[in-house]
Amino acid sequence: MGSWQDFVAVTIEAIWQPFAAFASPGTVIYWPYLVSAGFLAFAVPAIFTLTRGGGYMRTIREQFSRRVWWAPSTRIDYLYYVVNAVLFPLIVAPAILTSFEVGEWLSNQLAALLGPRTEPAFDDASLRLAYTVIFFVAYDLGRFLAHWVQHQNPFLWQFHKVHHSAEALTPMTSFRVHPVDLFVMAIGGNFFGGLVTGTFLYLGAGSVNIYTFLGLHIGIGIYSLIGNLRHSHVWLDYGPLSYVFVSPAQHQIHHSTELRHRNKNCGFAFAFWDVLFGTLYVPKGRERFDMGLGDGTDGTWHAVHKLYWWPFAMAARVLTGRDPIAAGGQKPAPGPDGIVR
Repeated sequence: MGSWQDFVAVTIEAIWQPFAAFASPGTVIYWPYLVSAGFLAFAVPAIFTLTRGGGYMRTIREQFSRRVWWAPSTRIDYLYYVVNAVLFPLIVAPAILTSFEVGEWLSNQLAALLGPRTEPAFDDASLRLAYTVIFFVAYDLGRFLAHWVQHQNPFLWQFHKVHHSAEALTPMTSFRVHPVDLFVMAIGGNFFGGLVTGTFLYLGAGSVNIYTFLGLHIGIGIYSLIGNLRHSHVWLDYGPLSYVFVSPAQHQIHHSTELRHRNKNCGFAFAFWDVLFGTLYVPKGRERFDMGLGDGTDGTWHAVHKLYWWPFAMAARVLTGRDPIAAGGQKPAPGPDGIVR
């Protein structure tokens, strides 16, 4: 009887998981983040209309049109989100090392090498502020590196294609990520964040705290208030600050099919990683472009089973040298004579 009750409880929890995300600060669709994104979706076009001119209502209709929110790829995003919300905790999450686990290991290694600390190296306020800032920078670097590798490595790109196969962007596109891709991205951020956590655990004599906002690291919480606009059709650029922070417009460009946008703007919060790696693209004004892979397969990914299984088949072709598509998701560009070399 107990096993039957356990099965029912687990099943109910799995079914409820996709809906519980709206009340969880750890997800991009936490309701305050959606409210913030909704407010900005109306406010940003109003500001641009006042400062640059243009049709406010036309922009609003474009942002909230059926072409965006009920596009074939968007409908698959909704379904894929539900399936992934059930499978991720069961399959991927248990295999991922958290930043705290990495941090505990490093802290123990430092204690063995340098000797255990009996009291913090600095006062609590200084440690807390330094840890909050440095962790966020390191965590963002880890995610950037993982993302950059996913674009540069032909094998990993096959899994990252799932995310870029979206032809319309909504907050639900954030969840259009293959489990292998989720694993790689999580490892990148958690490893670098863990190195910082371990260092500060040691310096803090086993205790370390961060400043929080909405129950999250303050940097991640503030980032999430605008983060949903990354996967939207709301054009928000940061002007000169685009060389420091990645704007939603820059990430929309990251999803473009245009050759000039290929593999650009791989950063999440900070744009200076893209500056260092030569992948920054700052728009000079509003740009119009299609979104998707741009490799001839756009429009063929609109099924959940394809999003899960096609990357494995394509990755196998890469390993056997049979995949003609270059890393970055597009076939090699033709030369002036029209011939692909």
